[in-house]
Amino acid sequence: MQAESFKPNNNILSLNRSKIGRQNLDNRDNVDTHNLLVFELGYTGHYPSYIRHLAQYWCEKELPGKLDIIVSPKFLQYHADVVDIAASCIARNLNFVPITPDEEASLIPRNSSIHRAFRSLQEWTLLCKYATLLNATQCLLLYFDSFQTALLLGTRLPCPFSGIYFRPTFHYSSFTHYLPSFKERLQHWREKFILPKILRHPQMQNLFCLDPFAVKHIEQFLSKAKIVHLPDPVQVDYVPVDQQEKFKERLGIEPSRKIFLLFGSLYDRRKGLEQLIEAISTIPPFLCQKLCLLLVGQLGVSETSLIKVRIAEISQSLPVQIIVCDEFVSDREVHLCFHSSDVILAPYQHHIGMSGILVQAAAAQKPILSSDYGLMGEITRRWQLGLTVDSTEPSEIAKGLIQFLLQSPQEFGNRARMKAFAEQNSVERFANTIFQYA
Repeated sequence: MQAESFKPNNNILSLNRSKIGRQNLDNRDNVDTHNLLVFELGYTGHYPSYIRHLAQYWCEKELPGKLDIIVSPKFLQYHADVVDIAASCIARNLNFVPITPDEEASLIPRNSSIHRAFRSLQEWTLLCKYATLLNATQCLLLYFDSFQTALLLGTRLPCPFSGIYFRPTFHYSSFTHYLPSFKERLQHWREKFILPKILRHPQMQNLFCLDPFAVKHIEQFLSKAKIVHLPDPVQVDYVPVDQQEKFKERLGIEPSRKIFLLFGSLYDRRKGLEQLIEAISTIPPFLCQKLCLLLVGQLGVSETSLIKVRIAEISQSLPVQIIVCDEFVSDREVHLCFHSSDVILAPYQHHIGMSGILVQAAAAQKPILSSDYGLMGEITRRWQLGLTVDSTEPSEIAKGLIQFLLQSPQEFGNRARMKAFAEQNSVERFANTIFQYA
């Protein structure tokens, strides 16, 4: 499950930036017809899988032109298998281009709104630099949301661009039982004020939106940019039962227990791990005997000791089994985790936007216990993926857990709807949509 150490190889484009920059500025007429540059410096979460899917599709379909993917040096360390996809390209027209270690070290952490604004300008400057060096004819911003400050200022790129929009909220009032707070109303107003201005940027061509319900609302801004719903990609793989059993044995999961999986960046408080642990502490002992909580993902240095102390306390006072896999997880292990579990947990705390956990659960045909808030709650209800609860209240999470413990997980959710939801969000549809427009 640990990341492999990175070794340089021929799949990585190493730039002599000053020399190539001069050459490119002098030879603009010699650029290829389509040089697509994908920019994303995140190396955890969904970004690596998005990049993997785009790279694989590009190579398998032997698309014309050139694809340059700008990444963090850490991406090369943690995802060497993704970088190696470039070697399969017959046309050799796919390159991974890391920014320099000095450039990465200079980036401001996103610790506050002011820091995020400055970071937006820093990354935009890097994007401009690499788009120029590589003669890009089109740029794709994998996380459009983080560039809003730069776009609002009207700064320009050397070429047109498109972006993936993750977190619109101004339309949440159309969702079932949604009662916005004063702070949320201010955020809705902010989006309605800023987004139309950004969409009028003269170089913006396409806005890909992961929220299918937001598209019609964004279109009302009458932007020249094309607004396109983008599937949230999931690989639908079959995991044999014997592999699932070996996986459970390796983790030491007791056979009589139902497995409840919480997966992802567990150090992020929005994941709801603290509320989940408190919910379990209130479940009657006779039901705890049936429960195995499987925590898979990185906890983070500051959270590890506190969480493990609380887990130890609960494990001593209640007959519950809690297994912690505090490490980087490969794609293969991810599929094993989801297929081997009985229930997938998503007790997110006022999470904005889509979550890949929903599509992963649907692909594995497993019911989900989700927050009832925002897009996640709306999708879980409409697609009948499982149960929704007010995940800010541990007592409500506990009620959901108890329902799953008292009944068979197979009684929750609609398997046909799960399958349809996963198919709608296939890797093929995701990559095809991107390359059809970008």
